[in-house]
Amino acid sequence: MLSPKVSAALAEQVALEGHASAQYLAIACWMTQQGFSGSSAFFFRQSDEERMHMLKIIHYMLDQDAPVAVPAIEKPSGEFQSYHDCFQSVLASEQRVTRSIHELVGLAMEEKDYATHHFLQWYVGEQIEEEKQVKDIMDKLRIIGSDGSGLYLLDRELATLAAAPVAPPTAAE
Repeated sequence: MLSPKVSAALAEQVALEGHASAQYLAIACWMTQQGFSGSSAFFFRQSDEERMHMLKIIHYMLDQDAPVAVPAIEKPSGEFQSYHDCFQSVLASEQRVTRSIHELVGLAMEEKDYATHHFLQWYVGEQIEEEKQVKDIMDKLRIIGSDGSGLYLLDRELATLAAAPVAPPTAAE
C-alpha cells in the first residue's frame, strides 16, 4: 500500500501529465490553424502519449489499492506567437515534468517505497527521451530560423514521427 505522501504526490503527477496532454492538444490545434499538418499530427500524438503516461500512474495506484480521484486539469495556454514559441513552451513543460518525476523518485526513496521507486524508473528514462527529442527539434529550428521552406521540411519530418502508434502502457511496464 502506498503511503499518504506518495499517494498524494502521484495524484499531483497525474494532474501534471494531464496538463501536459492538454498543452500538446492546444499546440496541435494551433499548428492545424497555421497550416502545419505534420506538426499538428505530431502534437496530437504527443497529447495521446501524455494521456497514456497519466493512465499508467492511475493504473499503478489502483494496483496498489491507493485512492484515485480524477483531478481537475489546469487549462493550457492556447496563445502562441510562433512555431518556435510552441517548442519553447513544450521544452519548459517537459522540464517541469522531469523535475516532478525526480522529486517523486526522491520521495519514494525517503518513504522506503521501493515498488514506487522501481515503477518511476520508466518515467525517468521516458523524460530523458522526451527532452532530447524537443531539444533536437529546437536545434533544427535554430538552424532553420524563420525560413518557410525549412519549416515546411521540418513539418514533413514531424509527420513521419507522428505516424508511429502510441501503445497504451500498463503499470507493469
